[in-house]
Order: sequence, then C-alpha cells, then structure tokens
Amino acid sequence: MQAHPLRLCPGDDLRGALEDMVRQRQVSAAFVIQGIGSLSVAQLRFAGNESPAELRDDLEILTLAGTLSADGAHLHMSVADSRGQVFGGHVAHGCVVRTTAEILLAILPEHRFSREYDSGSGFMELVIRSKPLPE
Repeated sequence: MQAHPLRLCPGDDLRGALEDMVRQRQVSAAFVIQGIGSLSVAQLRFAGNESPAELRDDLEILTLAGTLSADGAHLHMSVADSRGQVFGGHVAHGCVVRTTAEILLAILPEHRFSREYDSGSGFMELVIRSKPLPE
C-alpha cells in the first residue's frame, strides 16, 4: 500500500479530479481513506434516489471515503452547511471545491478494482482481483 496525500484547489470538481488522477497515474486500485475541506456546491445522491441533490452554500467536508478504479469512483461524503446541518450521500460530479480539499489516498498496486453487475444487488459492484506478483 502506498499513501498518497492530495490537495485540490478552488474550482476543482472533487470527483472529476480524483478520477483524472487515477487515469493519469494509471492507478488500478485505490481507497480514499479520508478527506476534509470545503465546497461551494455539492452534488449528493441520497439513499434510494436516482438523481443527485444540489446543495449550494459554504459547505464543510466532514467525511469523504470510497474506492477508485479505472471504472470510476464510488465515493460517499458528508458535508455541513453554514447552519451546521449535515447531509450525506453518494458523491456525483459537480462538487466544486471552495477553498481546499485535502485527501488521503491508499494506492494498492497489488490489486485491480473493477465494477461488474451483481445480480444479487442489481447494481454495478466492486470486484477485487490480485495482480500477479513479478517473478
């Protein structure tokens, strides 16, 4: 496992920046261990909903966690608005960094993640494979 700290800047799309990093560095498996920072816009898909809800405010990122692969990201986040009200859900594209986002990734070079249809859940779910060790 390799720890990789990352800072996103004002205006960055949180999910898009993480997916871009995975593609650019050819990372095949990673976990977002934690993230903190702030957003001006959050796009969160709440449990049981098909579309994300848009939150516009000075938002603090309280938690950010999930998986990253070449197939994309599966991220959950909780944010607090300027009144301290907390919202959480699946992170969609369009979460705009307000001042900073400080994220710790765990890159797993010995694994490959993919998303494949799971008939039990009815969703594209994480499949974990080990990469062959070099001889």
